[in-house]
Amino acid sequence: MKNIDSIANLQIVDGVEALIPSIRAFRQQIHAHPETAFEEVITADLIAEKLISFGLEVHRQIAKTGVIGVLRRGDGPSIAFRADMDALHIAEANTFDYISKVSGKMHACGHDGHSAMLLGAAQFLSTDPSIHGTLVFIFQPAEENEGGARVMLEEGLFTKFPVDAIYGLHNWPGLAVGQIAVTAGPLMAAFDTFELEIQGRGAHGAMPHDSVDPIYIAAQVINGWQSIASRNVNPSDAAVVSVTQIHAGDTWNVIPANCHLKGTTRSFSPAVRNLIEEKMQVIAQSICQGFGATATFTYQRRYPALINSPQEAQIAKQAAARVVAKAQVVNDPQPSMTAEDFAFMLEKKPGCYVWLGNGSSAQGKNLHSPKYDFNDDILPIGISYWIELARSCLGS
Repeated sequence: MKNIDSIANLQIVDGVEALIPSIRAFRQQIHAHPETAFEEVITADLIAEKLISFGLEVHRQIAKTGVIGVLRRGDGPSIAFRADMDALHIAEANTFDYISKVSGKMHACGHDGHSAMLLGAAQFLSTDPSIHGTLVFIFQPAEENEGGARVMLEEGLFTKFPVDAIYGLHNWPGLAVGQIAVTAGPLMAAFDTFELEIQGRGAHGAMPHDSVDPIYIAAQVINGWQSIASRNVNPSDAAVVSVTQIHAGDTWNVIPANCHLKGTTRSFSPAVRNLIEEKMQVIAQSICQGFGATATFTYQRRYPALINSPQEAQIAKQAAARVVAKAQVVNDPQPSMTAEDFAFMLEKKPGCYVWLGNGSSAQGKNLHSPKYDFNDDILPIGISYWIELARSCLGS
């Protein structure tokens, strides 16, 4: 991995490098002991202990394992920085010393690095005399699929800790070390899930005329669903309908009585999101009825689209440019159809979410891969970005 010393015009905040050995050790410690959604007990204890040692006001047990650190420094604006803490149900395939010690779980998305960078920023900013106002450090559980951000909001996050704006970041494999990607508007997609149970009539595999074949019907439904993005959604909009599971039958010579489909959809526009749900329902019901089967369709809206507000995106761009130089700030990157529950927070408060370059994604080192590992070389870049952002918002 490219060492940051070779990156031209990189401006690490003075004093950050001295923090890196302890922050790297913390990151690797929690990497070795991953905890999944709402079970981040050890991780939360370690984070709370560190925040208390920095002299911050600490609050616990918001969304079960969430940790909030508050730095109050007189009058002024109030802003929040957020990092996620949870790991994934993936068996790690790496071989380094700090590989996961928990079977079937690993930090395959870099949340260990996100927590470490925000912790480093909290340590630095706790003694930075230029900060005036209130800075809320949010260490959030359960970002992966379980909507920990939504739960924190339901439990009164912004009522208990009122802020004017909120910021977040995610490491991004495939984006070069020393680059930060920022945009106003949509950055990541809305994430929904669906299930379809097709109830037909089973029969001997040699007598298909006696059946109402749910597998054949499922194939027609899937084909119909694929027409939504290609024939119902405006080509200038984005939409994804992906069937990711098909379950039917138990043996070679029996046509089963039912077939179960599951999958996910992605979109940016609320209108497109509504259209996808409506069309999937109509197509499934119509095709199943036409073949004499019954359809039970369920659609669950999971995460909204992540949409950055213009003013906060501009503030983030300026802070990023002071760390990685203006030429290394990737303006208006192509949005990703992946999802992020920070979107719930951006529905409540203006803010900005950025991507921090993690380096090459070659050899399977992409997000959610068993070979992934957060790149410790970017720790000082991320910490410096948080510091510059705090100074932009709360500096004297």
